[in-house]
Amino acid sequence: MDARLPVRAFFTDRHGGASAPPFGELNLADHVGDDPDSVAANRLTVSERAGAPVVFMRPEHGARVAVLGSEYLDGREPPVVDVLVTDVPGLALATLAADCIPLLIHDGLSGAVAAVHIGREGLRKGAVDAAVAALVDMRHGWRQQDTMTASIGPAICGRCYEVSNELREAVSEFHPMATSTTSAGSPALDLPRAVGVRLVELGFRSVLRPHVCTFEGVSLFSYRRDKVTGRQAGVVVCGGRDT
Repeated sequence: MDARLPVRAFFTDRHGGASAPPFGELNLADHVGDDPDSVAANRLTVSERAGAPVVFMRPEHGARVAVLGSEYLDGREPPVVDVLVTDVPGLALATLAADCIPLLIHDGLSGAVAAVHIGREGLRKGAVDAAVAALVDMRHGWRQQDTMTASIGPAICGRCYEVSNELREAVSEFHPMATSTTSAGSPALDLPRAVGVRLVELGFRSVLRPHVCTFEGVSLFSYRRDKVTGRQAGVVVCGGRDT
């Protein structure tokens, strides 16, 4: 799925890979119990699609940031964080998710890009703000964010993400637009809506979202639906333009 950013960026689904069920087919996570050779083959497929070496995130459901330099062009493993940022041309970043939000950002002023993993804890802890702040820091000064473009990838929607009332209140205290209700009338969270609203509050004029729910979409991995499952990715290439 094209992320519609000014650089090469896309979201994967579960098709076209080497993994067997329950990880079939294009599982990109190496921590879910899948065959390592299959995961390696799948990651190579994504790198070929990106046309660049891809650094795959190791998320921890927080808001820590890693700024990656040219040393990561050799394929080394990144630290455990939920925000990856780079301004190295030819380096691709990938965030992994299976209900959480894969957020991709491009800064038209500096050329830097970010890949962000956002679950309810990451949203509450400020992952969106941390990613934007890291991109602004790479400009060496605060300026308007109207040159930044964000793409919110497939994630579980507000009518499917049932939580306890206590959890809903804890997240909504910081992000009121996360408050939602399931189709059955129980408490829920709408994380994609909350992330989109927060980006607009931070000055973004262009926030793209496909409105695709992982829980409802059988072509996507969903941990909430399947428990044992793979992970899809959001991938963005620094300086990599589609032709």
